[in-house]
Amino acid sequence: MSSTPPHHGPGLQVVEPSADAVIPAPRGAGRPVDHSSARWWILAVACLAQLMVVLDATIVNIALPTAQADIGFSNDNRQWIVTGYALAFGSLLLVGGRLGDILGRKATFLVGLVGFAGASAIGGTATTFELLVTARAGQGVFGALLAPAALSLLTTTFTDPHERGRAFAVFGALSGAGGAVGLILGGALTEYLSWRWCLYVNLPIAIVAIAGGFLLLPRQIRDRDAHGLDIPGAVLSVAGLVSLVYGLGNAESDGWTSAVTLGFIGAGVILLALFVWVETRVASPLLPLSVLLDRNRGGSYLSIGFVGAGMFGVFLFLTYYLSTVLGFKPLPTGLAFLPMIVGIVISAQIAPNIVERIGVKVPVTAGFTIACLGMLWFTQLEVDSSYVVHVLPGLIVVGLGLGQVMAPAMSAATLGVDPEHAGVASAGVNTFQQIGGSIGTAVFSAIAASAASSYLVGKNAADPIVQATAGLHSYTAAFFWSAVVFGAGALISAALLRHGALVRDPDAPPTIAH
Repeated sequence: MSSTPPHHGPGLQVVEPSADAVIPAPRGAGRPVDHSSARWWILAVACLAQLMVVLDATIVNIALPTAQADIGFSNDNRQWIVTGYALAFGSLLLVGGRLGDILGRKATFLVGLVGFAGASAIGGTATTFELLVTARAGQGVFGALLAPAALSLLTTTFTDPHERGRAFAVFGALSGAGGAVGLILGGALTEYLSWRWCLYVNLPIAIVAIAGGFLLLPRQIRDRDAHGLDIPGAVLSVAGLVSLVYGLGNAESDGWTSAVTLGFIGAGVILLALFVWVETRVASPLLPLSVLLDRNRGGSYLSIGFVGAGMFGVFLFLTYYLSTVLGFKPLPTGLAFLPMIVGIVISAQIAPNIVERIGVKVPVTAGFTIACLGMLWFTQLEVDSSYVVHVLPGLIVVGLGLGQVMAPAMSAATLGVDPEHAGVASAGVNTFQQIGGSIGTAVFSAIAASAASSYLVGKNAADPIVQATAGLHSYTAAFFWSAVVFGAGALISAALLRHGALVRDPDAPPTIAH
């Protein structure tokens, strides 16, 4: 082994542990210069913002039937309440991250909060389908400003490896568990107040976050060398991501062989390929390819994408199983995911201690493997299974696995990035998670529908028992392929992520919290 550790991006090196060597800590590197005495309060503010973003990915799902009965729209239109948010959010993340780098993260963060709150208020008062979809799309637009700014604030605020690990453990746990929290909160608000409160709930969260952000975040001094927005890259990335996400979402209703589905997916792939080509030729690219091509960061981005895809096998189809097979009402369905939340939180708090000693490779690979085993457990569910004996153990196992993946992968994906690219690197995290989720939803929904149809061939589809069994077959098929996705994530992580604790290079300039 070479005596000189391989470098991992600016300001970062990978230390390969050795059984017979002790690597002393560099002098003065034990603790960073305290650029922000309020950094832990900044973490709290960033977590509040992230909570809004992840809640709104799932909180409306349980409320959809009630909203549909109240406003009056068709089953075919119902998906657009969810897709409107996903389209705007997923397609604009890279642009939002870059705007944070150019205009300043504090300004972008506050604008995102105010806009998200405003769109939520409009959605809560909506009396027509069109206004509700527009408000959801507005949430996505301002969420695309907010999410990268929140994550980049942590990236530039926490530079000490120990504190960084703790901060990302909290942030990663929230990101992983937020979807389940959204199901619980959505069920409670819908059952005891109104579906409209699934949107109004963002207002008090946003008010606290706005006040905290205004008081705590220092104004970013704009870099004189900062370049403007890469307009060709922005247009191609937005068009490509919109086309891809729309095509994947259309597959659920029209099928994978539909001309619309294939046309939009194909156009999305071509536009994104052009985007990559343009990024290699412009002076100030929207997404510098060096951010992605670093081995640890690239592996972490892919890991986050696999998590986003596989998690839908838990949230979406286990929700269906609990409500349609076990007969759970909205609030009990949400509460059923509490053990998974606890598992994610506990596991995410343990992960930093492992990362500090041996790096991200082992915990991320092990986490995917554990989550894979949990999903395989769900494939054994039957029509007469019970929650405590047959569902609960799988939820705990999946939660423990995902907690080992989320926090380390999110931290490694943004570690060692130049401060001027912190926003777009953070946007990449959310983009991979969002696109992974869109792919997971489309693919698993198509697999589930095919499994149900195959089971019903030659059987009496009007028989309630036959219908329940067909539904069960569709859910367990989705669980199996979720397990395959998590297994693939384990293989990718083992192949790409470096082994060795990540430490800050003592010769690197300190990163200032903007």
